[in-house]
Amino acid sequence: MAFQKVGGRAVGAAVLVASALVLAGCGKSDDAKSPTQVAARVNSDEISVHQINNVLARTPNLKPQQVELASSRVLERLIDQELLVQRAIDKKLDRNPQVMQAIETSRREILSRSYMEQFAATAEPPAPATIQAFYDENPALFAERRIYTLQELNITVGPDKVEALRAAVAAAGNLNNVVTWLRDNNLPFQVGGGVRAAEQLPLEALPRFASMKDGQTGLVQTPQGVLVIYLAASRPQPLDLAAATPFIERFLLNRTKADMARDELKRLRDVAQIEYMGKFTAPTVAAQADAAQPATALDAAATSLPTEADAAPAAVAPATEAISTQALEKGVSGLK
Repeated sequence: MAFQKVGGRAVGAAVLVASALVLAGCGKSDDAKSPTQVAARVNSDEISVHQINNVLARTPNLKPQQVELASSRVLERLIDQELLVQRAIDKKLDRNPQVMQAIETSRREILSRSYMEQFAATAEPPAPATIQAFYDENPALFAERRIYTLQELNITVGPDKVEALRAAVAAAGNLNNVVTWLRDNNLPFQVGGGVRAAEQLPLEALPRFASMKDGQTGLVQTPQGVLVIYLAASRPQPLDLAAATPFIERFLLNRTKADMARDELKRLRDVAQIEYMGKFTAPTVAAQADAAQPATALDAAATSLPTEADAAPAAVAPATEAISTQALEKGVSGLK
């Protein structure tokens, strides 16, 4: 995080702490709480059980047997947060213009996201016929799903050398010969690859991968050059309709929510009186296109297909009892 100086003090951390007032203040009431609602008192302020439960609700993959330990850890983090908030208020950081603006920005983001998520929550789940159609239309994801072992060369190359690279790849026979050619021609490249399930590949590129046979090489144009992909091996791991239905349902529902969010934002812009001022009197086409996007993360959610871990049978899914500190921090960050 970049720290900005105010009165000779770095307030980057203070901005985050003060931003906690947006939600932390909402968790406090002027009325006295009953002892069962209070988890801890920090000087003159209280941390409620509801605040802890709110964090736990944001902590992913939390098992029932982990709740008690997780609650204790969350409480300690909330105490730390409360101490920092109190110290920030003592130093009047909540009145600092930059901090006030950060709090207002957080408030606006929370309200706009909350409205859009509430609006999109009215989306109807896809009908069984729609799920069946999606399953049938995407055999590479389901009925003919494969696990791919890939080797990749991410090559930085100018447009004038792309055709020569294509010819070299076609004549190489294997990736080692391609590497030799790249070094002989002083072309920079990075080696990558790994094991990826069908759903971990770009949806638009999946048909191309599905048509490849083991030992084949493909080229993909990138903004920096060319990505050479060698399919070292693959194995079938299909999903039947019953196993795929939860993933398809979630994907289609999220896509519907993203469409609803996009349409609602367009509707709001159409009926609003928007007047551009100053140097913004003539917004560019690109800026207008960006503005038409929904103000939530629903689009990203709509493109999330099942992962390899999701698709793995329960019997072979990794079993871990450890509570992830990172997961708890993610939950606590929701209060900042």
